[in-house]
Amino acid sequence: MTAGDHQHFGPEPGPWQAPGGPPAPPGGPPAVGPPPPGAALRSVAVALLNLTGLGLGYALMRRWARAALCWAATGGLLLATLPAEADGVPAGIVVSFLVVLVLAAADGAWTARRSAVGGSWKPLVAAVLGVVLLGVPAGGVVVYGSERDKAVEQMLLDRLEKGDRAVAAASKQPFARGRVEYRSALAVYRELGEEHAGSRAGKLVPSRLKAYYEAVSAPYRAKDHCQAVEPLTHLQTVPDSVDAKLLGSLAGWPDEPLAESLYGCGVSKLGDGSDANDASDGGELGELLRTLPGSAPAKKVGPAVTGKMDEQVEAVRGGEPCAATEVLRRIGATVAAMPDKTVSALSAKADGGVRDGVYACGVDEFKDKKFTEARETLTGFADTYKKDGRRQHARDIVIAAEIAEDRPSAGKRLPPRKKPGGSRMELVISNDAPNAVEILYTGPVSGAVELKACGSCERYSASSGPELACRASGKTYPKVTLQLPAGDYHFLYKHGTGASADVDSYSSGSSVKPGYTYTSCTYVTTESDPSPGLDLPSLSDPISPASTG
Repeated sequence: MTAGDHQHFGPEPGPWQAPGGPPAPPGGPPAVGPPPPGAALRSVAVALLNLTGLGLGYALMRRWARAALCWAATGGLLLATLPAEADGVPAGIVVSFLVVLVLAAADGAWTARRSAVGGSWKPLVAAVLGVVLLGVPAGGVVVYGSERDKAVEQMLLDRLEKGDRAVAAASKQPFARGRVEYRSALAVYRELGEEHAGSRAGKLVPSRLKAYYEAVSAPYRAKDHCQAVEPLTHLQTVPDSVDAKLLGSLAGWPDEPLAESLYGCGVSKLGDGSDANDASDGGELGELLRTLPGSAPAKKVGPAVTGKMDEQVEAVRGGEPCAATEVLRRIGATVAAMPDKTVSALSAKADGGVRDGVYACGVDEFKDKKFTEARETLTGFADTYKKDGRRQHARDIVIAAEIAEDRPSAGKRLPPRKKPGGSRMELVISNDAPNAVEILYTGPVSGAVELKACGSCERYSASSGPELACRASGKTYPKVTLQLPAGDYHFLYKHGTGASADVDSYSSGSSVKPGYTYTSCTYVTTESDPSPGLDLPSLSDPISPASTG
């Protein structure tokens, strides 16, 4: 070749034809002999064109079947990736496609070294075109990444909306029932705010958290303090699971509202019975003193408790001493369990009020003719407060109440607290019964005595009892002598355990008068009861007065 000679591409000498040589046979030269001139550039050009994923290198060499395979691989990739999803393309598909591209580029480069390229393309132009067209898959990757980012943003926004719906649903029901929805929403906000802080959804989380706190604390804003305690306690624990930086000022916000709600609820429930299950730990007020002792509401607990006690102590002197006593009792139990010793010490004041209240309650029940209740109340008072100056009067009222259960006239008035002065008359009571007898009496004075059983005595018939009782010569009967002021008396004779008791009133038609000694004989008679299987004794009139002159 002379200096003026040069390679020629075109239809006349044939594509990729060397000067002076014969034209290449259709389909490329046989894979024999040395590579034709320019083979390296042709290989690069075809490899670059195949790397585009468009199969252009094969198309340039008219290898249509192989080009179709490239097109199929690219089409499959597009079907698998479009539209862009937030989860992206499965790694297996991407790796498989890259393997196809690399194989197509390697195969195209190898084939191009031994084959002429059809048409009028020049190797350099083809190579440059291949470099340019590589921007197509690169641009596709960029576009796909952008679309995927949009899909991710939309997914995060959808998740945020799901959390918002959960809060909206929970806010329409009590906190205890909406707790699951609230926790679900909080988990969403935490994930978005901490793991996707730069996303559009993540940037909206602070405002959503504020709305969350507002929804949960709705009972507090409505001044429903008891209903507000549980949700505010929940909000107080939110910083345990959510970054405090994300919460900002919300992290410490619940303390003051919770303290206010614990105080308001605790004071409103103090002594009303609704805090009975909380008495062991002081209820809401105890919780306030344990968890927020330095708060302003905590400092008001002592005065509030004192005020409540004063109200009930005053109420004990009113018309409903029994109810006031129960309130005081509950207040004392709740206060005693409080962790602050200066507050728990106030329970002593409640105990004093309860003591007065129990006595006043028993007296009030007696006045209201509730004799059974009065007996139980004042028996408890006498057994509990053994050093109280009112103990003896309480026991007198118990005696009067027991008699009045069978004889209501014995409960017309309270037994006097002070025993009357003046002379006293003797009442001698003998027992002509084979069982012990307890005698209760009430009138100007009240009391109880017991006579032992008469071992040699027997029951009388109803007709012989009045004639024979306590009159056997030479027999010693158990007896007791009572010194009684003058006045009207009621007696209850209780013959042994399980025996029937009959009551007679000594005031019936007469009264104990000065200058007399009275005797009485108690005995039992046997009579058939109309009820089958029962044979109970009955008592005669127990009192038989006799003048001593």
